[in-house]
Amino acid sequence: MTTHSTAAAFGRQDGRLSVGGVPVDRLAERVGSTPFFAYDRQLLTDRIALLRATLPDQVKLSYAVKANPMPAVVQHLAGLVDGLDVASALEMRTALDTTVPPDRISFAGPGKTDAELRQAIAAGVTIEMESESEAERTGALGRALGVRPRVAVRVNPDFAVKGSGMRLGGGPQQFGVDCERVPALLKDLERADLDFLGFHIFAGSQNLYADSLIEAQRRTVELAVRLAGESPLPVRYLNLGGGFGIPYHDKDVELDLAAVGANLADLVAGPIRAGLPQARIAVELGRYIVGEAGVYVTRVVDRKESRGTTYLVVDGGLHHQLAASGNFGQVIRRNYPIGVAERIDGDPDETVTVVGCLCTPLDLLGKDVSLPRAGAGDLIVLFQAGAYGLTASPTAFLGHPAPAEVLL
Repeated sequence: MTTHSTAAAFGRQDGRLSVGGVPVDRLAERVGSTPFFAYDRQLLTDRIALLRATLPDQVKLSYAVKANPMPAVVQHLAGLVDGLDVASALEMRTALDTTVPPDRISFAGPGKTDAELRQAIAAGVTIEMESESEAERTGALGRALGVRPRVAVRVNPDFAVKGSGMRLGGGPQQFGVDCERVPALLKDLERADLDFLGFHIFAGSQNLYADSLIEAQRRTVELAVRLAGESPLPVRYLNLGGGFGIPYHDKDVELDLAAVGANLADLVAGPIRAGLPQARIAVELGRYIVGEAGVYVTRVVDRKESRGTTYLVVDGGLHHQLAASGNFGQVIRRNYPIGVAERIDGDPDETVTVVGCLCTPLDLLGKDVSLPRAGAGDLIVLFQAGAYGLTASPTAFLGHPAPAEVLL
């Protein structure tokens, strides 16, 4: 994967990168400062259209707000997807401000406070419970409010997903109830005044390997059918999670979405129809929807030479793009696609290292990258910046101003 191929989805005007039809250098003037994030509305719409065309109609699409909670992005996607998944009270308020009805909003994540649970219960949001004690608290809070909580059980499966960037199942986990403990919890739920819907089973994220995702989905459905057979309550909902990955680095492959969609169609027609006939099936996607629709734009403030290395020092950095710096769980740091906005299709004529403005050697955005020559005032663009950028980064570190975000 090259920078040229990654940038191909975005527009061009006179050799300059554009987002939403606006050249990035002009956009910088419109925003009024650098750095900033820019998201392309049409690319978001196109990604949802691709998913609709490839996945079976019976599988509903839920957007994981944590991937990018910018209110304008969430509002746009709310008109395109079937549901929203949130992981905090603030995300829940953002979701409730959209046209998505509360019963199509789910709230996941360990450590939900009583205050958060009360808000979710009062709103009619589905609480994906992560433990037996959370189930007890949810029931007690519902009784105190006089509202019957909508709930699902998040299950920690007894398998992990090969090839995932982050494993969320198998072995001990802070997420979900161990699958072998779920039958006992279901019996408790039968006695509680809770509106039990079904299960949320999510085993891993950022997976580029269709075979691995296919295996995970098959095993997830097998587990859900088995648990449904042991449930005294009907299963009306199954969240299969997501985990669909996007390529970030040169050696990454594109996910074979068609293969994943074909497998889901087989599962819907076979074991799901037979074992979960009442269930609403959903996949929960965040990065796959928004990741490739965004760029991070930062301006070169200095160009310097140090013992044979050319450095481009920019006004952004890891405080906005922690993942691109290699400090967001990566074992081996690799460069994100990067380019010079004003010469986006220009041939590279030098090797440089792009560093941020922070006073730490960790602030590295591109090491030994081949770019057209750039100097002070030029705009550097990081691609694949639509997910887990601003809100997944230490924005307060060293006290620099927060960047703007725009949706075009």
